[in-house]
This record gives sequence, C-alpha cells and structure tokens, in this order.
Amino acid sequence: MNARKALKHLATGAAIAALLGTVALTPAQAELKKGGQLRYAYPSGPGTLDPFVSSSAVELEVIQHLYDALITVGEKYETRPMIATSYEIADNARTFTFKIRKDVKFHDGTPLTSADVLASFERYKKVSTNAVIFADVASATAPDPETFIIKLNKTNSAFIDTLKAPVYPFVILPASQKDKPARGIDIIGTGPYKLKEWAKDSHLVLERFPGYVPNPAYKGTDGYAGSKVAYLDAITYRFIPEANGRVAALQSDDADVVANIPVDLAKRFEGDKRLVVQRVEPYCMQVLIVNSSQGATANAKVRQAINAAVDVDEITMATGDVAKKNPSLTYDFSPWYQGAKMKAYYDQKSPAKAAALLKEAGYKGETITLQSTAQYPNYRTTMVVLAELLKAAGMTVKVDLVDWTTNASNMQRGTGTWNVSTTSFCSDPLLGPQKWRTQLYTFPQVKNDTVMDAAYERFFTSTDDDVRKKAWYEIENQVLSQAYVIKIADLASTNAYNKRVEGFTPFILPRFWNVGLN
Repeated sequence: MNARKALKHLATGAAIAALLGTVALTPAQAELKKGGQLRYAYPSGPGTLDPFVSSSAVELEVIQHLYDALITVGEKYETRPMIATSYEIADNARTFTFKIRKDVKFHDGTPLTSADVLASFERYKKVSTNAVIFADVASATAPDPETFIIKLNKTNSAFIDTLKAPVYPFVILPASQKDKPARGIDIIGTGPYKLKEWAKDSHLVLERFPGYVPNPAYKGTDGYAGSKVAYLDAITYRFIPEANGRVAALQSDDADVVANIPVDLAKRFEGDKRLVVQRVEPYCMQVLIVNSSQGATANAKVRQAINAAVDVDEITMATGDVAKKNPSLTYDFSPWYQGAKMKAYYDQKSPAKAAALLKEAGYKGETITLQSTAQYPNYRTTMVVLAELLKAAGMTVKVDLVDWTTNASNMQRGTGTWNVSTTSFCSDPLLGPQKWRTQLYTFPQVKNDTVMDAAYERFFTSTDDDVRKKAWYEIENQVLSQAYVIKIADLASTNAYNKRVEGFTPFILPRFWNVGLN
C-alpha cells in the first residue's frame, strides 16, 4: 500500500471479514473435538514469559498462546487488529485511535478495558528492550473504556506496522502489572490458554482458558490473529535439547509434535504411516552477530575481516540445514529487497582479504571469542566451522559454549565476554525495516552510528515510498558493510507430528489453537 494512502486507512471488523476470503482456514472447526493433552517437544525452555522483553523463539512460542496483542500479524504478515476492533490513522500519521473489544477477559476473570491497554503501554515504555517504538509518543490516553489514543510528536508512517511485530510483542497485560519490573510479572494474559505449571529445566504446561472468547471478526486461523479456539485441555511443552531425543520421543509415542528436526534426522520418519513431516518456509534467516562494542571487534576492520573469511557453503554444508543463499536482510518477494546491491558483502570466501584487513586494523593476535550453544546443534556447528575459517585468516579464536538462555541474553544485553555469536531472525525479514531496527542496534551493540540514525529517521518520518526505500538501502548497506551483522542464509524448518493431531498448520512459530486430537 502506498504510504500516503495508508495514512487514510481505517481497519474495521467488516474490512477484516472481507479480507478473510483470501486466508487459508484450518479444517472445519466443528469437526475437531475438545479434550486431550498434546505433548510438544522442542529444544529449550523459555527464560522468561514477560512478553515485553522476549525475542527468543522458545519464549515467543509459549507467549503467543498466553496473550493477545493489540495489533498482530495475519497469515502473510498483514496487519490484523486483535484486541483492537479497529484503528484509525489521522493527522498525517501522528494520531492513532484504537477501538477496544468489549468481550475480552484476563485469565483471572477481570474484563479488559482501555485502562489495561494504557497501563501496558506505560510498562512497555519502561521495561521493554524494544521501547524505542514509543520514543516519539507525545501522549497516550484512554478517554473511555473502549478507546485508546496515541499521539506522536512527528509523522511515523510505519507506526502500525511496528505495533504488529510478534517479537517483543505489544500484548495487553492487566493494569495491576504496570509497575512490575522486567521479567517480574504475574503470568496473566487474555490468550486461549493459561499457564498451569512451569518446571524451568523440564517442562511447561498450558491449560485451556474457559473464559476465552474468539475474535468474532474472523473465521478460522489467520497468523497470530484469527478466531482462536482452544480444543485441547492442555499442552505440555517438553524441553529436549538434542534433536535425536525429540525424534525418539515422536517415534516412541512420547510426543505428539516435535520441532526443529534436522533434515537428515527427519528421514527416520520415512515409511512410518503414523507420522507427518511438515516443512515451514520462509522460516528464518541465520546471521552472525558481531559485538561492535567489545574487544577486537570494536574495530570495524576486524569485523570486516571476519566477514571476508566467511564461507557460506562450508557453514551450511556442515550444519545440514535446508538453506538458500541470499545476500539481503529481506526476502526476494519483499518490496524492500535489494539483494543485488548487497552482494559485495556476502559469502566472500577470502582469507587473503581478511588477513589484509587485519593488518590494516593493527590486529595483534587478540583472542576473538565465538559464543554459541549446544542446545541448537546448527549454531554450535556454525561456530566450529567459523573458528577454522578465522584461524586460516590469522586470527586467534576461542569457542565458548553456554546454555541458550545465557547466549541469547548476552546478545540482547551485551553482557558476557564474546565477540561473535549466531542466531536466526524470523519475523524481522518478513516485517521489514521497522521490525529490523531494534535487532540491528541491540544485538551487535551499535552505538553512535550517525548514518543509521539519520537513515532510520527518514524512513519513519517520510510518507514518500521512494524516500523510505532509499533510507532502507542506506541502513542495510551500513549494517552489512560495517559487519555489525553478517548474513549466512535463509533457512527452512522441519517439524513432525502424529496423524492424530488435526488442524496443525505450518507457521513460523507453532500454533496450538484450532488444533485437536482424534
């Protein structure tokens, strides 16, 4: 949609219903029966269930079932109201008025009103890693129980798109949680399931929330929006770090659904008529994160040397991932894609160039620490291969393996002693530049980059699409040329499940609403 036209956009329940004609719905919900406990095996337990500070997939998988967002994404990452019934954009994208559903209850039975939306906004500004999205808010008010209004100091053409992001999601918490510190909330949401039990090193159990009312504007599953019906009595999340363990759990009927199965292990399911293998793509983009504020990698030339030494084929062959080469931070179907312009920074395979850059940097053999986790074998393998590539270019390298919660926290907070790590971003390349902003600054610990600062300012404040696309080019070029982030590849994911599970459709993070057991 052209930015100028978007300023006049009004999303209503009727408009949503009209759009749903293009959405692939789940099998007829009337055919699913209620009851049963689904057992889901995935690699790691969440570190927190505080949505405002959560970006890790293992946290967000659970969070999406516990909470509903004000605005969220549809099946193709379109903007979808959820707690809001509608939103109106006015005053040259500086005033945003949201109408709030009347039929929503929290897990403690209290009704949701705009006062809870306002309190959630105030807490998000104080504790969220992604609080920058509200940096330009001049005022936020709840003039009546069904209305929430945000006024900005300046035009922000991407504000609604920013709100819909499922990473650090702007979900609605009870007003009673407003003053709770980061990671200190009571787990009270409005989602179709509520928390029953959480043994942090073992498992987590969600149970059906009987007070949940599906959004009446939708018919069936639509991304993280839609009509959500909790058919299952409960969902048990089992934390099984080793992929072999997850495969064995499904084969021995100790799990109903398993996630993140390497391709070579998925072959074990061939010939077993009880099981279904599910491919999810586009899924995520794997990147290297280079700490720009610590040790040798505070020097841009050292970061560029690391990038020059990277051999994407060596890494993806070793990990065994289903990988597609792509130099860009967006997919080729995105309006923001400019992959050809980013090829110079991608898959350079040049230890000689790396050595020359190290000499320019004045590198004296300082240790470069590659931090990763054994809980994700592809990440661990990436670091092992990268270590050999960097050694061949003349670098002193140490591989440091920690648990995933520590690894992810260190990247997000800049804590720990590390220079390079690896992770995969999933929603960011699908949602585009406004979603990338927090990750591109936070994970590599970027500070005082005037080129990125100025380009992002133009991206958000202009209503001209050409100006915004040029701004994104400058941002992406700066990130990749300065080697804050080094692109590896676009990845698919493989899940598998027992055929008794019905309605389980592929999406970036598994959804267990509108899912039943036969």
